[in-house]
Amino acid sequence: MRIGLIRHGKTDWNGLGKIQGQTDIPLNAEGIRQAHALARRLQHEPMKWDAVVSSNLSRAVETARIIADTLGIPLLPGDERLRERYYGEIEGTTEAERLAKWGPHWKKCDCGQENDASVRERSLSFVEEAAAANPALNLLVVTHGSLLAQLLQAMCASLSDKPIHNLSFSILEREGGGWTPLLHNCTLHLEQLQS
Repeated sequence: MRIGLIRHGKTDWNGLGKIQGQTDIPLNAEGIRQAHALARRLQHEPMKWDAVVSSNLSRAVETARIIADTLGIPLLPGDERLRERYYGEIEGTTEAERLAKWGPHWKKCDCGQENDASVRERSLSFVEEAAAANPALNLLVVTHGSLLAQLLQAMCASLSDKPIHNLSFSILEREGGGWTPLLHNCTLHLEQLQS
């Protein structure tokens, strides 16, 4: 089994530096262009994908729908286990607002946000269930940056823990009980979009 992990395209809140969390913000025009760029890339690569699934938040669903339509593969129902981390009071704030309200260590404040262990547990439960249900499936999964950072570390601890970019693409392959990275946080399709 291979899983292609994709962060959704850009939104207006991404552009403003606001934390979205589980607030349902749609893709903006740039995010739609980004999703089409990855879909075209996938169309021309030798690896074939069987289906795409996403978080049930609209920015992920829209990204997944563009990819599914372009590749002519099924778009599976959204799964809430793939939703972004819940950030509590932090959702909707910019970096400047977070610094003003909670200081430089705002990530450690108790503002009602979901912890790393919970994010890893629910996202990994989705992956393990998908792998057990159809071990020969090549599945694209469209989700969110903070969740992906946790999920990638849970699937393969040797991966570098760096920011996950909008419309970044990672591929992991199931080998025995573990996962081997084939591609990590790649945005080549976006570089081509800008040129």
